[in-house]
Amino acid sequence: MFMRVVKPLLPNVVFREIHLETRRRRVEPVYNMCSSDSRPNISANKPAEEVKELHDELDFETVVSPNGLITICGFGSLLSERSARITFPDLINFRVARLNGFRRVLADLAPVRRGVARPETKEVSSLSVEPCEGESLIVTAFEVKISEIPSFIERGIEFRFLAVLAETLDGKPFDNPALLCARYSDEEFFQIRCKGSKDIYFQLCGQYNIDKIWQDDILPCCPYLRHCVLAAKNLGNAAYDNFLDHTFLGDRKTTIHEYLATRGSGIMEEEPPEFHRTHYSG
Repeated sequence: MFMRVVKPLLPNVVFREIHLETRRRRVEPVYNMCSSDSRPNISANKPAEEVKELHDELDFETVVSPNGLITICGFGSLLSERSARITFPDLINFRVARLNGFRRVLADLAPVRRGVARPETKEVSSLSVEPCEGESLIVTAFEVKISEIPSFIERGIEFRFLAVLAETLDGKPFDNPALLCARYSDEEFFQIRCKGSKDIYFQLCGQYNIDKIWQDDILPCCPYLRHCVLAAKNLGNAAYDNFLDHTFLGDRKTTIHEYLATRGSGIMEEEPPEFHRTHYSG
């Protein structure tokens, strides 16, 4: 989660106006499972009640538990409890879970604005997830107060927000849906999040020389990938192996296991920049 909303897009605007705009200006989806199409083919993948896109405040309220908490699914940097607690200091019940029907893909350009990417070598991408029939991810899950969600949306404005039904590693479904940040599309981002405004797009992306967020020909941001691998390893062998073998480059063919053994060899020995060392240490 690296994109940072600049003022005047305040959390309440993101949480209400931008998401309400989705209903008025929705881009009609053409679904395609296990491709670069980011929109979930719910009927082909899961029952409709298990995957639902959340557009506005009322939608988010449907996933609040009776005790006023929302479950978050972490798949990248939020695999690290340390990172999760930087974002959500008051989170509770941090644990490992399974999410079926999705895969991880490194195709989000967002880290370029955090000073840890290498644009000259295209090592700039961070993770998102997208629907993929037959795939299964080991993720983390934890609960936060509903009051923490607007700022979470603000930080991840480039993502699609889904309510999904995660389960324990032994297959027991969670009692309540969990909130998942999934891959969006550049067209929807511009038309919905930016309201078709080039000025808003410039505030969010253009000033950072980002003309396209979702790209399939970019490589992982090295400190970010190292952080995610270490975080997965800290969760145990099952999570570590799952991350290596079910996380893909933008080509959706090369696994991180393969990448670290070839072009990405040496990444795990690189220390992150001093300024980011606490945040990018697994």
